[in-house]
Amino acid sequence: MGLNRIDLFIVAVYLAGITLFGLRFRKRQRTMRDYFLADRDIPWWAIALSIVAAETSTLTIISIPGLAYSTNLTFLQLVIGYVIGRIIISFVFLPHYFRGDLYTAYQLIERRFGPRLRTVTAALFLLTRAAAEGVRVYAVSIVVSIAIGTGEIASIAIITLLTLIYTFEGGLAAVIWTDVVQTFIYVGGTLVGLFTILHLVPGGWNSIQTLAGAAHRFQVFDLGLQHGWPYLDFARPYTLWAGVIGGTFLTLATHGTDQLIVQRLLAARNQRQSAVALVSSGVAVFFQFALFLIVGVMLFAYYQLPASVFGKSDRIYPTFIVTRMPHGISGLLIAAILAAAMSNLSAALNSLSSSTMMDFYFRFRHETDERKRLLHSRVTTLLWALVLAGLAILALNQVGHVVEVGLQIVSVAYGALLGVFLLGVLTKRANQNGAIVGMLCGFGTGLYLWRRSHVPFTWWVTIGTCVTFAVGYAVSVIWRAEN
Repeated sequence: MGLNRIDLFIVAVYLAGITLFGLRFRKRQRTMRDYFLADRDIPWWAIALSIVAAETSTLTIISIPGLAYSTNLTFLQLVIGYVIGRIIISFVFLPHYFRGDLYTAYQLIERRFGPRLRTVTAALFLLTRAAAEGVRVYAVSIVVSIAIGTGEIASIAIITLLTLIYTFEGGLAAVIWTDVVQTFIYVGGTLVGLFTILHLVPGGWNSIQTLAGAAHRFQVFDLGLQHGWPYLDFARPYTLWAGVIGGTFLTLATHGTDQLIVQRLLAARNQRQSAVALVSSGVAVFFQFALFLIVGVMLFAYYQLPASVFGKSDRIYPTFIVTRMPHGISGLLIAAILAAAMSNLSAALNSLSSSTMMDFYFRFRHETDERKRLLHSRVTTLLWALVLAGLAILALNQVGHVVEVGLQIVSVAYGALLGVFLLGVLTKRANQNGAIVGMLCGFGTGLYLWRRSHVPFTWWVTIGTCVTFAVGYAVSVIWRAEN
């Protein structure tokens, strides 16, 4: 059926509207504190919705339904770990972040260990976040090329440019408040899509239950037992143990050490509001993933075809939107997917810029006045937009299941980052030299697990963290004893 003029009009109105809305915040940007921390005056509920939007990309919206279509609901086990990890962060990391006037997560590392390790951790964040975000921007091209036919490279350029405009001008305040609007758009759009699918499936929900139930698409828990207890199968990524343990460690890294999320937590009015925002975002994320997964199950009942018929399972939901949805609703859903893409991209641009400026440039240019600092920060935002667009173009036709590829890239480095942060907040004997050695070993382990092993990515952060912590602590003790 394809999109018609009404659909394209809805998409165009959304793109123009959200860009103009973000530009409203440009006059408020007078200092670095305004640009990177929104003057620490954002209410907890807005931060919570912004966190949800920041970790929800086009990759999530199109790939999670495809995952449920081809498998089942066991991905929710990983999301349980996401909630547990947030609770731990509230008690372990947040008290340290709210001691002093921090702009980035890696300033905490310098305060605990020294400047060399701050440089290493910040550099690792920049590299892995840029690589993962390039894959996420690439996911946008899948949707837009199917929906509008502009071509993958052109769609990447359009979304990157429009997101850059308000991020460049409005800073973190524009990012957070546009995130709030975009969260309502993509969740509301997905709900509309769900009820539309429900209406299109003959027999409604009863038929979906029968068809999907017979194919075991409603399975949530997988104990990972091989030949019965106590033989656990560690080769499957979505078991209860891999999900809860792996999801907890992944969230400890993504939300406790990654500048993308930590920057939002630091924008809260106080530590208590930051903790409330973080935990409530976990509850929202759980229901959000459940929604996306149910959409995938319903699509399975609608099509009753192997996922291979669509080429990639990531194409199933966008294809359904464009070819089966009524006009108007399909335009709304495309706008919803673009909303998730723009909110995630704006978060990445602002966090990459803040870490580049605060963890590197301004450490060696103390004399720069406030006006020039703001200008340099905006220029850095522009440069990162070009880098991410370039990485997205390189990712074309190079990746498979985009949601898993994105998680794999960040999981390689997150174990090393989390291990160093835990050494800093949980021990007193660990020192900078030991932490650096531990971090290198943890990162090397992550690379090995990625390129040479068959261990599921859900375990990578856990293993990398344990290696980093154990080696870092042992080397610190030995180094201190020898000196």
